[in-house]
Amino acid sequence: MDWQTLATQLFPGGHDITERDNFLSGSAQVDAQAVDVIGTTGHVPIGIEIALAQAQAILKTVQTNPGRPILILVDTQGQRLRHRDEMLGINSYMAHLGKCVDLARRKGHTVIGLVYDQALSGGFITSGLIASACFALPQATIRVMGLPAMARITKVPEERLSELARDNPVFAPGPENYLRMGGLHGIWEHDLAGELARALRECGAEDERMALGHARGGRMLAHPVAQAVRTGSDVRPA
Repeated sequence: MDWQTLATQLFPGGHDITERDNFLSGSAQVDAQAVDVIGTTGHVPIGIEIALAQAQAILKTVQTNPGRPILILVDTQGQRLRHRDEMLGINSYMAHLGKCVDLARRKGHTVIGLVYDQALSGGFITSGLIASACFALPQATIRVMGLPAMARITKVPEERLSELARDNPVFAPGPENYLRMGGLHGIWEHDLAGELARALRECGAEDERMALGHARGGRMLAHPVAQAVRTGSDVRPA
């Protein structure tokens, strides 16, 4: 789905979102409440320019519109792999973007991520994946690392990783697997405007990802380990 069609379905009352060099920004109304919108399109890789543009937009909202919700529309092939970006310290730019999202959440802004096309690697981790809540459309492509790349890095044969992916969502791409792991709070299929309004109403301040992954059977140790660290108790096998 292209971003214009998506925006029309999310905001039937209209919006002022614009695109510049694959960077989206603007605002709209959801249930008579103003929402600031940032995002990417065209499967654009996140280089230093877009990372800074997104960070700047988030900080502007924090400064000028205290408490206003932020919607991040995600369509990216991940971190831009260029020598120039690496030499300029793309990791620091990405970390800065992630810190801005975290700052907005700490300042009381509800930040909703919506993967409407592609969400790969660092471009997803520092945006939608660390929002207050993240959702996806059913046709979205989501993965932090593809199985061929994972095989090269881990030295585990791709055939073996494919076998593991059948039962373990950690190894498998796709919105359904990220839903099982708790990385996604839900998959939106119909009435996108209603789903967004509901997400803004129901989103709390606490990060529920580990608990959701445990409850859905996709990530069984993160939540009990975190609870054990918090309370000083032992981790008991499920």
